[in-house]
Amino acid sequence: MLLSIVAVVLVVTAAVAEYFYLGSLVHHTDVGHLQTAGAKENILLVGSTERCAPGMKANPAYGLCSQGVTGINSDIVMIVHLDLGAHTVSLLSIPRDTFIPNARKEGANKIDAALYQGPTQLAAAIEEDFAIPINHFVELNFDTFAKVVDSLGGTRMYFPMPIFDAESGLNIRRPGCYRLDGYHALQVVRARHLQYQPKGYPFAHSTWPQEAQSDIARIRRTHEFLRVLASQVSARGIGDPLTDQSIATSVLPSLTVDNAFGEGHMVALAEAFASTSITNVPQFTFPVVTVEVGSYLYKGYYYGDIEFPLQPGGYAAIDKLFGVKSNQSTFNYTKLPASGSFAVTVENGSGVAGQAKKIATDLTTRGFNVVATGDRTPVNPRETQTVIWYGGSPPPVNGNWTSPAQAQAETVLRQIQGPAVLGYNPSEVTPGATVTVQTGTDISMVPLAPKPVTTTTLKGTPTTVTPTTVYDPPSVSGDNGLGKPTQLAQPLQPWDPRSCNASLNGPGPY
Repeated sequence: MLLSIVAVVLVVTAAVAEYFYLGSLVHHTDVGHLQTAGAKENILLVGSTERCAPGMKANPAYGLCSQGVTGINSDIVMIVHLDLGAHTVSLLSIPRDTFIPNARKEGANKIDAALYQGPTQLAAAIEEDFAIPINHFVELNFDTFAKVVDSLGGTRMYFPMPIFDAESGLNIRRPGCYRLDGYHALQVVRARHLQYQPKGYPFAHSTWPQEAQSDIARIRRTHEFLRVLASQVSARGIGDPLTDQSIATSVLPSLTVDNAFGEGHMVALAEAFASTSITNVPQFTFPVVTVEVGSYLYKGYYYGDIEFPLQPGGYAAIDKLFGVKSNQSTFNYTKLPASGSFAVTVENGSGVAGQAKKIATDLTTRGFNVVATGDRTPVNPRETQTVIWYGGSPPPVNGNWTSPAQAQAETVLRQIQGPAVLGYNPSEVTPGATVTVQTGTDISMVPLAPKPVTTTTLKGTPTTVTPTTVYDPPSVSGDNGLGKPTQLAQPLQPWDPRSCNASLNGPGPY
């Protein structure tokens, strides 16, 4: 659903530079909490589950508004990072089931639930809990996604084996290359309950294995879909004014963007990234760990399957993609405050005996000014994430946000490993402190003098962990209530669709 910026703004906006009036075809909407863009810019891309939008086709495959399917969530959340100085582009996906403290105005939820309260709330949630500034917003819903794919002439993908997803409607009966129109492309990127037919299995869906990590698997396939579609769009002759204008005229009316994302800025992006090779854009996924204890219970309510953000892998992803140094704020690239320059309290939020005092001692050893410890009622009887709470003023609806308290909280979070995240809520900060660490299960400290970490392959050969491998903290790997960390770059699985080539033939149109 998020080909909008990758395949449109970075390619099709070249047409806007030639035909300035085309920018007026885009739908605009009010989005608050957006920061002024500078030399580096983040564009929030959302694939919405909106079924009740005016003009949207009544399609049972999407769920019908008339039948009460009215929920508005963000199926996929991506952030495109543009570095105008280096002329580079990178992309970070945040899994939709990631559980964060500020997803809703009233508190914690999955990040995909933020969009129900509007794009302003989603932008605020990302800024408050991930310290990632949002400069612009682009959204597609189910219907407009299909229109975009159709306007680009569809796409061809190779399916190595039969696959089936009862919820998205995807049903590939035999291997081969297929031309996907918008309707069937949507089935591919929405599939998160996918079954595949290994060699020797009968043709009965009920007997097929179902892949694990449904949320992460969908991101993996969406990233591949973007690469395939972008390469095919480029092959159509992008750069030719007539071709560009034709594509732009078809695509731009299908986009919804924030009010500040105007024609002039589109032209500037087109000029700055005219030579960008979209197929080489790094596409990472924010590392998470799945909570494998059934529907997650949080303060008396059940939230279904969820995932916790994982540190230090989360900061490793942001630092690598956004060009942030380990001693810099991810929000504004300024130097993080010294560890002893602000007051910290530690509250035991896990129920593990002595945990608050241990973490307080560890932080004190690292130069932090820990002024008190305490206990809080655990939000879940078994699995909890660490939250680094901070206060101060919230991000303004209009205008840039300067938050010394967030920078202080980030200084603390960079010392923590395990399931951990920032959280903005002044009422959660202990009086007398500016930052409160609410400890969760499986919290530990980043080693003071990290040594090269090795893993062992099946043959026993030691291999050094690369920068794209997410470190699995010992406390996390020893907890059978948490899954393995998801990796920054997700390799395709044998059953995943991929690019066709001249040697791959198939049954033709799907």
